[in-house]
Amino acid sequence: MNKTDLIVIGAGPGGYRAAEYAAKNQLKVVVFEGSDVGGTCLNVGCIPTKTYVHASTFAEARERQTLVVPQLRAGVEQILSHPNITLVREEGHFVDAHTVNDYTADNIIIATGSETKWLPIKGTDDPRVVDSTGLLNLEVLPKRLAIIGAGVIGMEFASVFSRFGSEVTVIEYLKECLPALDSDVAKRLRKYLERPRVGEQSSGMRPRVGEQGSGMRQGITFKMKTAVDDISTIDADVVLMATGRKPRVQSHFTNAGIEYDERKGITVDHHFATTVKGIYAIGDVNGRQMLAHAAEMQAIHVVNQILGKPDQIRFDVMPAAIFTEPEAACVGPTEEQLKEQGTAYECRKAFWRSNGKAMAMGQTEGMLKLFSEPDAGRLLGCHAYGAHAADIVQEVSVLMCCNATVGQLRHIVHIHPTLGEILLSAAEQ
Repeated sequence: MNKTDLIVIGAGPGGYRAAEYAAKNQLKVVVFEGSDVGGTCLNVGCIPTKTYVHASTFAEARERQTLVVPQLRAGVEQILSHPNITLVREEGHFVDAHTVNDYTADNIIIATGSETKWLPIKGTDDPRVVDSTGLLNLEVLPKRLAIIGAGVIGMEFASVFSRFGSEVTVIEYLKECLPALDSDVAKRLRKYLERPRVGEQSSGMRPRVGEQGSGMRQGITFKMKTAVDDISTIDADVVLMATGRKPRVQSHFTNAGIEYDERKGITVDHHFATTVKGIYAIGDVNGRQMLAHAAEMQAIHVVNQILGKPDQIRFDVMPAAIFTEPEAACVGPTEEQLKEQGTAYECRKAFWRSNGKAMAMGQTEGMLKLFSEPDAGRLLGCHAYGAHAADIVQEVSVLMCCNATVGQLRHIVHIHPTLGEILLSAAEQ
């Protein structure tokens, strides 16, 4: 049996970041990965999706994906070539609580990620029904694309493929798209994406909210059931299942005595420790915050726990972005959530159309909502859509981590002309 300081199962964003940070802190690390390094995000998720977002045609997107992904994967390979890291190219399986395959360690990090969550409806075994990986592997642009689910994955692909020229229909059971986003912002973004674009192939996407799929038949004809039980159908050449992801939990976890739920993931505490001492679970597999950047920061925190080093990472301040066109982003609660919580707050709004840089760029579609405690108090959150919304929300995240107030934000000089002035405009109200 080979002894090491730390075992990491999975080489996605959380896994390789944990290995890199631990190795730099002189720990001997063994990483198990049975597939390509980089995980879902790099190989079939965030990165290839963004090559589509920033491409002007379907053909260009496919070509760029084949260039970008291998280049970034090579970068991860380089990270894992550190002298303190041993990369074992096979799946890691628990033999007991401190043994994975033929290695043993006092500390083990599980970073096995997540997988597509398929709806239990008739017809999903048809090869024309795909998940995001299957959609990225398409060689021909579908004339008619139906997307089940108006979350991040669904709306990003709806924005992209409608721009490429596909007839896109999005089906969502909830009353509005992008449920993590403030409903006011989400509604405005959805309505904008519905419009045909002058000078582009896009005829706009067709949303069908408040409906759910009940099955498919040859064609593909997708059968819809509305909230009042009316039945309607839509025709599509390809159906994308974009109903979210679920933690990738594996049966061998029971060999270690780890507590987990098939739907919710591995049970962890606020330090991402499992129910077994010395075993941690980070990233999508713990079901807490299913974001690549969350996995990376959880990795840093867990390694710090192992090393006995304190840190000040704020997991309650977790920004997120949706790369539609225009993009959207958020940090902190929505206005609806603030009301439900009974939290006293003030809401300030600002619009891209009033910003000089946005006008110069020809990208005046967008709105920002800034939430704070009353009387120019502490910042509580920000939800926005518009060009570079993610960059603006990131600034709010930094301020929130410092417990900054609206009053302090008003006194921060912002470069002119920049889109960042939109945030300042909101604060000055």
